Amino acid sequence: MAPATTPSRITTLLLAVVATAMPSPALTQHHPSKRDTRDAIAAMERQWRTAELTGDAAAMDKLLSDDYLGITGNGQVVTKLQQLDHMRTRTLAIDQLDITDVKIKRLGNVAIVTSQAQIDGTSEGQPLHGRFRSTRVYQRLPGGLW
Repeated sequence: MAPATTPSRITTLLLAVVATAMPSPALTQHHPSKRDTRDAIAAMERQWRTAELTGDAAAMDKLLSDDYLGITGNGQVVTKLQQLDHMRTRTLAIDQLDITDVKIKRLGNVAIVTSQAQIDGTSEGQPLHGRFRSTRVYQRLPGGLW
């Protein structure tokens, strides 16, 4: 026959179960939802578009990481400094930029944005007109900023 369980043993057992079932504070840190991530990335995409249209190199400087590499419509690879210089000197001037087919995919601390852009402007004094595909990669930093 099993020994009788006293109320104090039951209380102790329940407290032990509740204590082990509660997540630790380290596990309850806020991780952005898919919606939060999408909203943050979409806001940065709007900032990027505005900076391109207005030639705002200072705004673009804040958006691009120091190790940024971009590929132009003609296949040239440019660094952050080169991209900003093109904007400052108006070597690249975008007059119209319509973005469509935007897809945002999050993979852990990375978000990949693909889109299609209809562009009208000039590049090195030559007319620039066409539909281009683009990919941008964002990384969430330890402080939670992208």
